[in-house]
Amino acid sequence: MAIYLSTIVGSVSIGVYSLATDKIVIVPRIVPLKKAERLREWLKVKLIHTTIGGSILVGALACANSNGILLPHFIKEEELNAIKSTFEGNITIMETKKTAYGNLVLTNDHGAIVDPRLKTPEIQKISETLCVEVVTGEIAGLPYVGSLGVATNKGVLVHPLLKDSERKLLEEVLKVPVEVGTINCGIPYVGTGLIGNSYAAVAGAMTTGPEMFIIGNALDVVKEETA
Repeated sequence: MAIYLSTIVGSVSIGVYSLATDKIVIVPRIVPLKKAERLREWLKVKLIHTTIGGSILVGALACANSNGILLPHFIKEEELNAIKSTFEGNITIMETKKTAYGNLVLTNDHGAIVDPRLKTPEIQKISETLCVEVVTGEIAGLPYVGSLGVATNKGVLVHPLLKDSERKLLEEVLKVPVEVGTINCGIPYVGTGLIGNSYAAVAGAMTTGPEMFIIGNALDVVKEETA
């Protein structure tokens, strides 16, 4: 397994623009197919090459694990069809005013932590879609947990100001070890600059060697690559 360094649309915030699980990686169409295929190969998954509601902010707007995917209400029919043609799990369009589910939910195949401001019907729908236990919580005292961490089925990396009580909850719900760190030369919003699954991790190109070492320990990926 490897850690790769990359950019998307010239940005190191690759977690904002892409989304990865053990089954798929979603990359916006603006990214050349050759580069999108490279991400697919690194992560050893199927590629979905699409926007979300016409937006390239795929990682911020959508959230997924191996069982399901949450999409904002403004998803377009052709985008939904592109997802359906590749992804075999549950697909739920969240008919709410909230749209940035990638920022609101931190999930793997074992559980999910969500923004405490989400309402009970939304939490129930998230649980049904992702087929996991869903619990409200914060990271570093902040509610937008999806942007503050990255969770795989092997480990979790989150904001360095994680509280002990938050760590305990994350480990209980996601059922994997939790570590703290940064990406892209000190950015604590880990989810904005890192994607990963059980096979590999891809971090923003400004991520330093020491940060890559911590990512490797957290997500159980050890070999470093740059591309």
